[in-house]
Amino acid sequence: MTQTAHIMDTASFQYTTASSPYKVHQCSKCPGDTAYYCVSCPCDLCPQCKENHVKDLQTIDHDVVSHCDKINFIPTQEICVRHPSHVYTKYCEPCQVPVCDSWFGHKSHKLPVRSFLCGQKKHKIQDIQIAYKTKRQQHRGTIHTIRSEALFYRPVLLTEIKADVKTCHTEFSPLQLEMLTKAPKLKDLIDKVVYDLLNNVLCYFDFKHRCKKQKIKMIRHIVRLRRYEHRYVQPAFTFSALQFLSFTKTALPQIHLTLHTSQLSMTESLNKEDVMESLSAIQITERGNRRVGNQCLLKLMSGAELHQSLTVTGVDYCYHISCVTSDRVWVSDDDNLMLTDTTGVPLHRVEGSCSGIYVGGLHTVNSESELIYIDRNYNINKLSKDMKTTTTFIERTDFTRRPRCVYWSPSTGDLLVGMYNDDTKTRKVTRYNQSGQLTQTIQYHNTGRGLYNYPSYITENNNGDVVVSDLYSAVVVTERGGRHRFSYTGHPSGSRLGPHGICTDALSHILVCDWITDTVQMINKDGRFLSNLLTESQVMGKPYSLSYDVNTHRLWVGSGDNKVCVYRYITRQDALTDEHRPRPDGDTRYTTPPHNTTHQLNKDEHRPRPDEDTMSSSTPAI
Repeated sequence: MTQTAHIMDTASFQYTTASSPYKVHQCSKCPGDTAYYCVSCPCDLCPQCKENHVKDLQTIDHDVVSHCDKINFIPTQEICVRHPSHVYTKYCEPCQVPVCDSWFGHKSHKLPVRSFLCGQKKHKIQDIQIAYKTKRQQHRGTIHTIRSEALFYRPVLLTEIKADVKTCHTEFSPLQLEMLTKAPKLKDLIDKVVYDLLNNVLCYFDFKHRCKKQKIKMIRHIVRLRRYEHRYVQPAFTFSALQFLSFTKTALPQIHLTLHTSQLSMTESLNKEDVMESLSAIQITERGNRRVGNQCLLKLMSGAELHQSLTVTGVDYCYHISCVTSDRVWVSDDDNLMLTDTTGVPLHRVEGSCSGIYVGGLHTVNSESELIYIDRNYNINKLSKDMKTTTTFIERTDFTRRPRCVYWSPSTGDLLVGMYNDDTKTRKVTRYNQSGQLTQTIQYHNTGRGLYNYPSYITENNNGDVVVSDLYSAVVVTERGGRHRFSYTGHPSGSRLGPHGICTDALSHILVCDWITDTVQMINKDGRFLSNLLTESQVMGKPYSLSYDVNTHRLWVGSGDNKVCVYRYITRQDALTDEHRPRPDGDTRYTTPPHNTTHQLNKDEHRPRPDEDTMSSSTPAI
């Protein structure tokens, strides 16, 4: 055997043989072998470090690829199913299948993108590597969700499912015995039904035969009566009516009719309810999808950490921001509405957006990454994801009313709108469904007075509460049905509140920008002050607007100038080390997940999810 020299440095292992050297990459974080590569860091990662890398909220949005992707290596030795002598080298986009050169007959033509005629259609052919990169980019969001969320939740859900299976076995065992005991009773019931079928239902055929015979007898009798009438009565009227009846009584044969009635009956009814009651009192209810609660997966950090900051070109102030992805955000001032990336370079500008004094939360983003915004005519428009199509979602018909803020709810798919009436000076919050139909109006306090002075920003908490930043006044919170819960007017020390931008996070905290103290204050879902999460700094300036990224759990903060800062103040729970850590409800049946799990267990949540259907293109009226 050839001797191999083993030379190790900080980045890789170097293996040298008599013929050629081989270099094996080493993980940048541990002595493991490299299998993945982080494009964002950059660094090499082994499978275990890769899993931790994509779960960590600090690096959750990093682009992690396999080393095959890094070196643009895609196996091309897959044999074509129709031409075994060829391998797949191209990809047909309309058919969405890989193809070899023999499919279109121009083997010498090596352009990365070309077209050929397939039947009556012109199909677009791409190089298979280019097609792979395109498809991977299209499904980047799904891949990211699986890596960062699904893999993180999987151990928890599997552990709870195993415990539920064990519980079901324990609870169903006595029911199974009871069902076996009641089975003879069910058999007797079925036997009685079969007896009724044979003795009563089947007798219907004999009943039909008897009725048919009787019908024939009646027809013959009527024929005889007509014959006697024609022969003895009509010609000469020699007989009186009484004589004729007396004559027919003795001359005609007698017929005796009997009334036959069906004996169709069932001794006992047999239906699903009777069968279920006979077996056992088993009740099966729909419980929805199993979910993991954020309260046991996430926790607050000791303080907020600056993740990144950017200066947005093209705006003077960051009056409102709406996060789209971890690297894209909509920013608006009193004249402009722009999409920018983390470098601050404008990617798209919306013409005709609302402008003027007291500009508030004029835009929001739905689950399809479509921008919903108020234009200068106070219509509510929707801009498609590709930013090529603008439709009017809610048209303004009452010109005394002006929408001042909008928010798309990820939990219900509804659109919340803060309204202001110029004539009556009334303010309210309206709710529209995904079709644009008005479904709710929130306007009055429990005592009958108005709830709002000037709703400028609006959001919805995880528990369904509608949270409104009422300009110069308070944070007004109402429950899902519209009943007033509380109004937060500032720190318990007595300082007033000048609320502007507002949002809620995954732990149901309410965050609000206060322009009196130049802070971002955090209160809980019941209105209790928790902390000043952020204060004015040289990096951030005066906080004015907020947007929470539900995917990376980061807080985007727009300041009174053209700066946007991104902070981290929530992290994932530490890994469980107890072998049998009890659940929050005291149930010790649930054991911890495998060693690489970085979260805690939680009871099932059955809160319904939104259908995530995109909003209709119809244009209802405000």
